[in-house]
Parts: sequence; C-alpha cells; structure tokens
Amino acid sequence: MSSAVVGDNAPEQAGSHEAFEWLRSQRIDSLNLVVEEYRHRVTGTVHYHLAADNPENVFLAAVRTVPTDSTGVAHILEHTVLCGSKNYPVRDPFFMMIRRSLNTFMNAFTSSDWTAYPFASQNRKDFNNLMDVYLDSVFFSRLHELDFAQEGHRVEFAEADNPESDLLFKGVVFNEMKGAMSSPASTVWQTLTKYLFPTTTYHYNSGGDPEAIPDLEYQQLLDFYKTHYHPSNAIIMTYGDIPAAEHQARIHERALAHFEQLDVHITVDDEKRYHAPVRVQESYAFDEPDEPTDKTHIVLGWLMGPSINLKEQLEAHLLEGVLLDDSASPLRYALETTGLGSAPSPLCGLEASNREMSFVCGLEGSKPENADALEELVLKVLQQVADEGIPTDRVEAVLHQLELSQREIAGDGYPYGLQLILEGLSSAIHRGDMMALLNLDPVLDELREQIQDPDYIRNLVRERLLDNMHRVRLVMVPDTGLSARREQAEAERLARMKAQMSDTEKQAVVKLAHDLAERQEQEDDPGLLPKVGLEDVPDEIHIASGESGELAGCRASFYAQGTNGLVYQQLVAGLPQLEDTLLDTLPYYTNALAQLGCGGRDYLATQALQTSISGGVHASSSMRGAIDDVQTVQGYFVLSGKALARNHAALSELLVDTMETPRFDETERIRELIAQQRASREQSVTGNGHSLAMLAAASGFSAGAALSHRLRGLSGIQYLKQLDDSFADAGKVEDFAERIATIHQRVRSAPRQFLLIGEAERRARVQQDAEQAWSKAAAAADAGFEAFAVSPVQQQVREAWLTNTQVNFCAKAYPTVSLEHEDSAPLSVLAGFLRNGYLHRAIREQGGAYGGGASNDSDNATFRFFSYRDPRLEETLDDFDNAVRWLLEEKHEWRLVEEAILGVISSIDKPASPAGEARDAFFNALYGRTPEQRQRFRQRVLEVSLQDLQRVGETYLKAEQAGIAVISNPSAEQHCRELGLDVKSL
Repeated sequence: MSSAVVGDNAPEQAGSHEAFEWLRSQRIDSLNLVVEEYRHRVTGTVHYHLAADNPENVFLAAVRTVPTDSTGVAHILEHTVLCGSKNYPVRDPFFMMIRRSLNTFMNAFTSSDWTAYPFASQNRKDFNNLMDVYLDSVFFSRLHELDFAQEGHRVEFAEADNPESDLLFKGVVFNEMKGAMSSPASTVWQTLTKYLFPTTTYHYNSGGDPEAIPDLEYQQLLDFYKTHYHPSNAIIMTYGDIPAAEHQARIHERALAHFEQLDVHITVDDEKRYHAPVRVQESYAFDEPDEPTDKTHIVLGWLMGPSINLKEQLEAHLLEGVLLDDSASPLRYALETTGLGSAPSPLCGLEASNREMSFVCGLEGSKPENADALEELVLKVLQQVADEGIPTDRVEAVLHQLELSQREIAGDGYPYGLQLILEGLSSAIHRGDMMALLNLDPVLDELREQIQDPDYIRNLVRERLLDNMHRVRLVMVPDTGLSARREQAEAERLARMKAQMSDTEKQAVVKLAHDLAERQEQEDDPGLLPKVGLEDVPDEIHIASGESGELAGCRASFYAQGTNGLVYQQLVAGLPQLEDTLLDTLPYYTNALAQLGCGGRDYLATQALQTSISGGVHASSSMRGAIDDVQTVQGYFVLSGKALARNHAALSELLVDTMETPRFDETERIRELIAQQRASREQSVTGNGHSLAMLAAASGFSAGAALSHRLRGLSGIQYLKQLDDSFADAGKVEDFAERIATIHQRVRSAPRQFLLIGEAERRARVQQDAEQAWSKAAAAADAGFEAFAVSPVQQQVREAWLTNTQVNFCAKAYPTVSLEHEDSAPLSVLAGFLRNGYLHRAIREQGGAYGGGASNDSDNATFRFFSYRDPRLEETLDDFDNAVRWLLEEKHEWRLVEEAILGVISSIDKPASPAGEARDAFFNALYGRTPEQRQRFRQRVLEVSLQDLQRVGETYLKAEQAGIAVISNPSAEQHCRELGLDVKSL
C-alpha cells in the first residue's frame, strides 16, 4: 500500500509510535476529523485512528471470524474471550470492569464475518484501564473449559446431582440463540442468506443454530481462537482527541510486542453465481393462538457486487433509495398497496456489510399461493423503472438523504465515534478503502452528475436486478407444530445421549455441574483489575443551555449546538384531555400524522417532498410523572423535523402544512399504516420482551406506569391487533379516521411552544424561517383548553402473556417513590448493586438466561427486576426474592456500593449527540427536571451509603407487594396458572 498522503488537502504525516508505520492520512471536512492509517511493523496489524476534537474517546479491536458451520463458534468465542485472561485471571473481567468504570459504552459484537470489542470513555484514566483489559482479553484469553460450558453449551441433569433425572442442554449462547431465532424476521433472514450464499461463510448462522450449537467441541473453539484471534488477523480502530502515538505505545507494549507475524490470510471468497433464479419454500415456527392463514413471509433476494467498491456500494444505496426510500418510491408503493400481504417485509432494503451486497424486498402477512403474483408484481415494477426511468428530482432526493446522513452527528444510541468506526469496519475487514467509505462527498458529487443522464438509473435497475440471475424467492410458511417437533427432537437426542452414557460419563456430567457451580460461587480478587473511583468523578454534569424568545406569538427556545450544518425544529403542544377511546387511539394518530397528505398534496407527494427537503418529519407524544407526585402525569404532543440548513425554510413550511391541513380522508393509507405498525410491534416482542414484561409488571402502581403499558406495552400490542382486525369492516376505518381527526383538533387548540437547535451563527436565519412559516398558521391556543390528566392507579398485577417465543422474559415490580424523594437516589443505586452482586450470577451464569438485572424507574415510581431470553420461569421469580434476602442478610463490601454509584453516574453523565443534548435539556426542564434538580439528584447518588441501600430495600422491596409479569409460550400456560398468574394471549 502506498505511504503517500491522500488528497489535495491532506494533513501532514501524523506522528506514530516507532513500532508502527504511518501509511496515509486524510482530512474529511464533512465529518470534521482526520483519518490516519498505520500498520504494525512486525505483526501487520492495521490501526485506523479518527482524530477528532472530542473527549469521548473510542477503542475497537476486531478480528476476521469466518465460520464454516452453524455451531456458533465465533459467537461463543466472543463470550468466552471475556471470561478471564493472562494478566487479569478473574472469572468475569468484562462485567467486573463495567462496574469499575465510567465508560459511556462497553460491549462485544459477533457479525457474520467479524467479531469486535468496542468501548468508549470520557475519562483518560478509565480509557487506558479499559484498553489494557480489552487487549489482554482479545489476545491473551484463558478460554477456560468451564467458561465454555457456561457461555456456550453443556449437558446437565435436571437435578444437577441426580443422574437418573432428565438430561438438558444449557448455556448462555444456546438460550440467547433460541430467543433470537424465535423472531420470524430473523428466521426468514437466516434462511434467505442460506440460499443467497450457497458456498461461503454467510451460508451459516454465525450466531449459532440451537440445533447445531451442541455439536461444537471445546478443542474446536481453541483451534478457531489460535488462527482468528492473532494480531495479524486483527484491526484496531480508535476515535477522539488522544493522539494515535499514545494509543500505539500502549497497544504495542500490552499486546503486539509479544507476537510475530502469522502467515494466515483469512478472507471470504466470491460467491459462486446462479445462472437461473432459485425458488424455495420452508417453514417457521408459529406458536400464537391466531389463525396462521395470513402469516406467510415471501421475499425476493438478489446477490449484488462487492461492498468494498465505494462507487458500486453507493450506486446500490442509490438504487435502494429510489425503489424503497418512502411511500412514493415505486417498489415500496407497490408493496404497501398490494392486497397480496399485510405489510412490506422488515427485510426490505440493502445489506451492505457482507463482502458482497444483497438487495431484498417482499411482504409479510401473506399466503403461500401469492408467491407467483408477488414475484410478478416486483419484476413488473422493476421493468417499468427500467423502461420509463425515475424523475431526476426523485433521484436527487435520494442523494440528499445520503448527504444528510453523512453530515448528521449522531450519538444518542452508540457514541458518535463508534458509529463512524462501525461504518468503516466492514470495508477494513474486507481489506477495502475505509477512508473512501467515510468520505462520501467526492462520490456523491460524481453521482449528481451521472443522474442527469436519464438512462443512468434505468441501466442500474437492469444490470443489478433484472438481468441478475442470482435471485432467490423464499416462501416461509407458518407451522403450528414445528416448535413441538423441535422440542421432541431435542428431548429424543438427549435421551439417546443419556442412554449411551456409562456410569463414569454420567458422573462426569454431575462433576461438571458441581465444578461450574463452585466456580460461579468463587469470589475473585477485584484488586487484580484496574479501576476508577468516586474521586475520579467530575463535580458537575454537563447540561446544554438555551435561550428563550418568541416565535409566532409563542414561547421559543433556541439551543446553539455544533450540529454540522443541520437544523432541528420541534413544535411542542400541551397534550389535551382524551376520553378512553381517544387515549387508546393516540399512538396511531401520532404515527399516522406525518405519513398522510397535507398542504393540498396526497400522501405520495408529501412523502416525496419530505425526502427531498428533510431528514424526516414525525409526530410523537411524551408523558412523564411529576417529580414530586407519582400519580400526576404531564403530557405533550411533539411534531419534529430536521433538515440541512439550506432547506430549513422549506422544512418549516412542511411542518406548518402537517399541522394545519393533514389528510385524514386518506382512509386506505390509514389502513396500510395500521397494518405496518402491527407487524412492527409484533416483531418487537422477542427483542424487547424484558422491557415489555417490566411495563406490565409495574402497570398497577402509578398512573404513568399504567399509561406506558397501555400505550407502549403488551396491552397496546393487543389493542393494535384488535384494531387492525376490525378494519375488515370499512366503516371501522372511517370511524377511526374521525377519532384521529378529533384528537388533532384538540392538539391544534393546545398551548404551544417551539424548540430550535442549530449552530449559533445560523440563529437569526433559522428563527426568521420559522417565524415566516408559523405566523401564517391559524392561532392555536383555545381558552377552553383542558390539559391531559389521568386517574390515580393502585393495584397489583400478576400476569403471563403467551406468544411466539422459545424462551421467557420475567419481571417483578414494586411501588416506590417519585424522583424528588430522598429515597429515589438510593433506589437507583440499589438496582446496579443487586445486578452486580447477585442477579448476574444467579440469572445469567447459573440460570442460563442471556441477561438479567434491575432498574429503578423514577418517572413512574417503580423498581423492577427482569430477565431476558431466559430458559426458566419460577426459579427466576424466586431469584428476584433471593436477591432482596441477599441484600438484607449478607455482609457487603463498600466496593460494591461504589461500583453501583459509578454505574448510575456514568449513565447520568453519558454524552449524547449535539441535538440530543439540547432536546434532553429542554424536555427535562419542561417536566420540572431543571439543571438544579438534576445536579441535586446526582449529588444524592454520590452520597449513597450501604445503610441507605439496605433501608430502601427493606422499605420498598416487599414480596407481598410485587407485581409480576412474564412472557412465555403457549406450552407454559398450565405452569403459569399454577403460579397464580392471570394468563393472556398476545
């Protein structure tokens, strides 16, 4: 690779440690950073550093992992690598460091062809501590056989010390993947890639197929580690204001200096291409009480070109945008309006992270006999685009979306630096040009010129799709008996294994269970790990500040933030009082509002306009309990939009149109939106079951908790399904349209204010744009406006919700206190204390769940225990009670309290995106959580003692007051009834 500096405006050669060779640097103006590339002279390890003026530094170590089966070897390695290493010989350094750190992010990921270990921190001491532990874990892992048994898989007797009892499969990854593959969308995707990639690594399930995971042997894990986890197969990436040379000194000394070059070149080969389309039908497990008549998934998938070719990848993104970006895009329009299914498939779009890209479209909620008609419909739309082309302004709108996503500084989920690193990681993994992938502007400029040729898009559709014979049509049919057959096959497999065991082998199983339990109970010396302490916590929290003014006769707040050329605008109106039928309708009103026509346009023209001038317009509602009264709930309606600064005036006009003239007469569109929302909410259960179970368990304890369950929780999903089913009667759709129109009229009459976020130098223009647009809108406030209020709630919930899942989600909740109460801070610390000290070991390590813990919800005055993708039910509920007994009856070290305090402070101090910080400050203040109140709460957290934790545990966590909710499958119905739970079908 050339060591020449890249680009006309490239910076000077960056300084590097002597063990590293500098290869090149490139400034990327649109991201306000410099990308530097280095290579370790001995091992060949590549180091990319994204030098940015940002104190939230990010580190990521990644290795290419290319499985050749579905045993989950890469995924199980990801878990076991973090279970102790040469210099940190403790059983669980990863979770121990989470507690001993001020990190803003810590995790590990297994993708289809790489495994990555990222973290982020704003504290340099903490950052270096974490880097030491991560480097040691990745390159010097112990890989203890008992950790393989715990994290991967093992057999164990149902009664661990009784060889006469049934044999069972156990293991964290085994149960995690049972949960993951409970999702129909995951099953469809995994099955589609099996056929799209008949010979390469993507043919297999890198996470592990629960039927194949038990085939993995410990020695195979060790062999995979030796080749795949060598520095010669690794990529290291960093982001932030710490210089690359400083990182490199540590990386070299702690890890790379101990290795020589390994003659290994792990790569993914080109896939062998089909010469004719493939059509297949398979089944997925359907365990819901609904009729499976309209539950078939039909998808078409194409294998496209290499993802590391930036021009080819951006052309594929352009094609995806033109065909699927919004409801006015021809392919999405066809999928949304056809009667062949209920909604477009969640898989619709481009997959660009694998070595070769794939494009997918299709439907869910269909019938097997619709497959031919759907394929014909899709090909007809593609042929039409190839023949007639796409208007240039629609193609320009897609490029506008690519530019906007390139410029926007995100960071409200993952740290911004980590998002940039992950965007470039796949290219680096496949030995492409990561710098080019991050610097989109030159290619976007080139594409802007090319799209002026009307044949450009036509030819792309022909070459990449119509003439591409590597196409798979997959029909996934629901099978109500598949889960039972799988369980039967697993039981028979275990019975055969047991029947073939000698007494010696049975005793070995008993011994393994005993040794593992003993290891799980051992107390490691935390002093072996580095730490930060309360003395390292900054004195104050950073809170964005804004300035108040007036806009169109209403209060307006402007927050000057470094938004990199974007402007954010929100209209915030008081939520009106709503009768029960209208309250149940509220989430569907907010979802529909910005997806309907407005300003005299139909919804197709409005969607096209949104895409061409904005980064999206959407409505939402926000509700929170008062800081001093759990039964008082405030609510607001929010209409949000964002745009590049040059388009802010047009965005303002669009927001006014959305508010003033929505098309509630578009009843067919409303019906489509409800069907799509139903499909999305139903799919959320297997990935978000712990949150839904917590909402249900807490729903009897406060007005806010009851609302959350009713509108966002399981009760809301149940209502949505009934609503969608009722639309078989066209008159019901008309009635519903009238209800959302009624809500809108009340929202329009509510007192309102505005939130504007942008760069300081743009303030005058931004306010002028908004003033000009909103001053033309009808006067809002109505003297007779009645503000939102709900009745107090106090009851105990004990529920089991049955749905399509192979694993369980368990929750217990207790009524506590509002945010301003002096016990709120200790309750927040107690959640981490119980998770770190008891629940992690009992629920994850010993119980085999993928996750478990506790949280304190001060907005709704509830304390909640939860488990995630859990093979157990009753035992987990018992463990929640055992955690409280452990708190009250055992002796505890101050260290555990300090670690729990650090966890709460880390979450309070976690930075967001520039716009996110402004929104956070504004809405917190709106709900009475002023900077002074937030600082006061933070100080209370820092002052929490062990006695405080035991006092609030004894006061509030009383078993007889607990609300209980579990999510399970229909086969557990009888057991749930025996536990005294009210059984409901989702």
